[in-house]
Amino acid sequence: MLTGIAAHRKVLAATLISLALIFGAAAIYATRAEKKPEAATKPSGTGVPVVAVAQAKRTDLLNTLNLAAEFRPFQEVDVYARVAGYVRQMKVDVGDRVKAGEVLAILEVPELEADLQQASAAVDSADQEVIRAKAAYDEAHLMYSRLTEVLKQQPDLVAQQDVDEAHAKDETRKASWVAAQSAVREAIARRAKYRDMIEYSKITAPFAGVVSRRNADTGALMGAGTASATQSLVRLSQLNPLRLILPVPESQVPKIHAGDPVQVFVPATGQTLSATVARLSGAVATETRTMRVEVDVPNPQLTLAPGMYASATLILDERKQALAIPVEAAPNIKDGAATALVLDKQRKVQQRRIGVGMQTPTQVEVTSGLEEGDLVLLGGQGQVQPGQIAEPKLASGGDPK
Repeated sequence: MLTGIAAHRKVLAATLISLALIFGAAAIYATRAEKKPEAATKPSGTGVPVVAVAQAKRTDLLNTLNLAAEFRPFQEVDVYARVAGYVRQMKVDVGDRVKAGEVLAILEVPELEADLQQASAAVDSADQEVIRAKAAYDEAHLMYSRLTEVLKQQPDLVAQQDVDEAHAKDETRKASWVAAQSAVREAIARRAKYRDMIEYSKITAPFAGVVSRRNADTGALMGAGTASATQSLVRLSQLNPLRLILPVPESQVPKIHAGDPVQVFVPATGQTLSATVARLSGAVATETRTMRVEVDVPNPQLTLAPGMYASATLILDERKQALAIPVEAAPNIKDGAATALVLDKQRKVQQRRIGVGMQTPTQVEVTSGLEEGDLVLLGGQGQVQPGQIAEPKLASGGDPK
């Protein structure tokens, strides 16, 4: 009996201990749960809002225009023969550099030599005819002069009819002499023509450049270049400098002028070159609403080739050491003015009307309303109101002065 009572007491004690542990754990959990809301509602800091600001400072502003463009030869021409003939010798090939006036090919035109010989013989014959006509004129003129003198001294000795006939003969011989002189000039011109045509059988380069195409070989029959279907001998391209053709949008045309600097980047070679605007077409294409602007790019080593693409950067506007702020600080720019929120030395927000000048994608020039070092609020200006105290935080890092 006593043994059963002892066992019952042990079970009861174990149960009481278990309940005590459970209630103790619940009390600890409840205490921790009550402390969390108190920590979350506790105010942090002073309650003054922190705003992102930037300083108005002086910097160089650039407004640029980037355009994709393509290189083209400065000059390019298909060289034709001026007289028909067979190619006797091709003196150049594709890729050869030539100078202005250098012989590219020589044609063989046998009939021109015969024509030149005939023209030379005609000049000799005309010269002889001039000599004969001059002698005949001198004889007729002398006879007329003598009869005229006799008629003056002894009127009854010479008939007037003889004098008139001598005068007519004198004028006729004179006209024949003048005609013979004209014939000489005509024969000389004809001879010069054939000489020039023989010179035309030597095809020369009209300017210094590179042979970019060869269309004829030795022995080929080439027609005169006046025929529309005539084949050219070679194509000659001037590659130094090259033309870079820029399609400038209509809205930017008034800002482009001859002589403006241009930075040219060539992806194929990795080069960055400095050049200037050489010429403007002066007309906007109605199909694309762009104006053709040309830039002459030096290419002394011929490292650039026609057809390569390039990226051209034009400086549309520039300001040296202008007072500027980020574009986020001057929203709603209109008619050269905007409203900005400024944080004064007492950390109080002020609303100011500022004058705006040049604008870039990231910055705005301030012409009035701000001084160097002023703090302007960036974006999210609705979180504070004019007159409110705020704590500044520079967007670029660091502490505002």
